[in-house]
Amino acid sequence: MIYSEGCRVPVGPDAARWVTRRSRRTVLVVVHTVTSGQRLLDVVRLLAADLRIQVVFTIGPDVFHNGVTELLGRIGGVTLPWHLAVREQFDLAICAAYGGIEDIHAPLVVLPHGAGYNKLVSRRRSGGATAPRGVYGLSAQELIRDGAVVPAAIVLAHKAERRRLAKSCPEALAVAEVIGDASHDRLVASSCMRHSYRRALRVSDDQELVVVTSTWGPESLFGRHPQLLRRLLAELPRNRYRIAALLHPNVWFGHGVWQIRTWLADCLRDELALVPPEADWRGALVAADHVVGDHGSAAVYATICGASILLVGDAGTDVDPKSAAGLLSSTAPRLRLDQALPGQFRWATASHHPERHAHVAARLTSAPNQFDRNMRHLIYRLLRLPQPLFLPQSDPVPPPI
Repeated sequence: MIYSEGCRVPVGPDAARWVTRRSRRTVLVVVHTVTSGQRLLDVVRLLAADLRIQVVFTIGPDVFHNGVTELLGRIGGVTLPWHLAVREQFDLAICAAYGGIEDIHAPLVVLPHGAGYNKLVSRRRSGGATAPRGVYGLSAQELIRDGAVVPAAIVLAHKAERRRLAKSCPEALAVAEVIGDASHDRLVASSCMRHSYRRALRVSDDQELVVVTSTWGPESLFGRHPQLLRRLLAELPRNRYRIAALLHPNVWFGHGVWQIRTWLADCLRDELALVPPEADWRGALVAADHVVGDHGSAAVYATICGASILLVGDAGTDVDPKSAAGLLSSTAPRLRLDQALPGQFRWATASHHPERHAHVAARLTSAPNQFDRNMRHLIYRLLRLPQPLFLPQSDPVPPPI
């Protein structure tokens, strides 16, 4: 439910007159994009069954805000317009992006929306000049406003990120905490569901599943090599291989769901399994035998799942070489587009062993299987409430289609 003008319930000066339960704390979840929203849902589920807490949502300013309204509509969250959300005082706010965060009136927790902090970005200055490139989420341009650190807590997945933060924005080090990675933990918890995910993707017992992942932008796999899906469908024998595509939500919502399905209409006729943007993408990685990817987070998370990984191209200057994505880019084999594809996948099958990329998976988090516990502890400490007695658990993710 979305409030467009005056807001009187469940927050606002007269809310106590209208609510059925008077909550002790109100938490604002700031969703900038579908990608960040998916990550934040892993966080707010830690508040389940706590009748003391009211959770409300708002859509933060972002170029890729398309699709967020539909996401929040599907989960049935109370959604305040941004201009109302920044007028209210909350007991806590949580986000996974940075647009407008200085306008939020609450202790703010920020966390990454991908595989740690890996992307190098620059901010354009007036006149067209560009600032030095920094790691998105670890640099002063996101974390500091008017000389002050905005977040009350910065969630890190790995202790190595503290060292990177100490160099890029030492002022923020005091509020940084190594919490872990929710997607890592849920991928591990979902490994027992591999057969169910493969069945949902219509992969037979004698087929190998090739999952093609693409981040967004002109340097992405889909941006540079959109014909690869057609080649895979044409060259790989149908009786042996099943092809699935996993596109970043910014691809879907930057161009439109209709447009993506239209561009790939011939591939869909040839039985491409296209994971929709509203689905949980992680099940496709658990189901995969092979992952063909680029410098995006999906290929990095695939290192947890035991699939062979073939990268297309390199990360260029878009990825911090000290990140997990940078480590994968420097060590993973490449898919050669100037050579026939079947032989390369036969080689990938014959040469692969599940622990090949264990060093990359270990770089994702230094607190494996501890995200739920650590994150809940952080949230309740900032809310100044005792934690519930039951312990949170990382549940398997739902099927990808």
